[in-house]
Amino acid sequence: MSRMAATRDGYGQALLDMANNERVVVLEADLGKSTKSLHFRKEYPHRTISCGIGEQNMLLTAAGLAASGYIPFASTFAIFTERAFEQMRNGVARPNLAVHLCGSHGGTHTGTDGSSAQSIEDLAIFRTLPNVVVLHPCDDVSTRVLTNQLIKINSPSYTRTARNKTPVFYDGREEMIQIGKGVKLIEGNDIAIIACGVMVSEAMKAAEQLKAEGINASVVDMHTIKPLDTTLIDELVATCGALVTAEDHSVIGGLGGATAEYLSSNNPTPLEIVGVQDKFGESGQADEMLEIMQISAPYIADAAKRAINRKK
Repeated sequence: MSRMAATRDGYGQALLDMANNERVVVLEADLGKSTKSLHFRKEYPHRTISCGIGEQNMLLTAAGLAASGYIPFASTFAIFTERAFEQMRNGVARPNLAVHLCGSHGGTHTGTDGSSAQSIEDLAIFRTLPNVVVLHPCDDVSTRVLTNQLIKINSPSYTRTARNKTPVFYDGREEMIQIGKGVKLIEGNDIAIIACGVMVSEAMKAAEQLKAEGINASVVDMHTIKPLDTTLIDELVATCGALVTAEDHSVIGGLGGATAEYLSSNNPTPLEIVGVQDKFGESGQADEMLEIMQISAPYIADAAKRAINRKK
């Protein structure tokens, strides 16, 4: 965990990794510098389409390219992907076209931009669409690996990345990463903390805090929100008997919602959901936002104790 990096850099590197496939094309909505697709544009301008500030046009252009045999990767800020929801629904997901949409700067972690730019609902929105794979990786390595894997799936996807640098967990452990499979980073039998994105590092800190108090926590990086790794969830229920989810996203409809939906119908288990309560964010530094939204490591640890107390 010595290195720090931003997940958006992993996305930019993955586009270059895939460039030898002539079917790969990249679309931008005036934010290539921020989403890191600019590296592909510089090397392969003839396979890059600049759509200007036109996210809806970008998605439908991508749909046309996918229908014509290309593999389009389109990116903008997470909050602006929401402008193109109807196009993602009817133009991409409904005909099941393999368009890969990346929303950078997701969550409240992009604090200084204020609540109007903080997408706390994107994972929930895209999770509602049939056929769409939803990813939220925690470091640049896993982002790079998962984005490379998208080229092999014949369905659309939405990936959320972040601007802020976070600890890197997967240097030299790339083989652990697979779409649809959560990764157990720490083994413990008292409580399982399931996290995604920037919250994985907070979950790891919470586990350290709990260990100092004699509580052994499992920590899982659930980078794939859809399809959810329910097999792993069942294993965690069997070994730990209580769960916590942690996400930089609304408690409605994201990782916590997906986990709760599965558990309530299949394997009822004490679950505490750490995330943004039903409210908008505000302007502040990234670490300040984690505190203001009450989703940092100490809040995860407190939620773990509540879940353990509910084990009966």
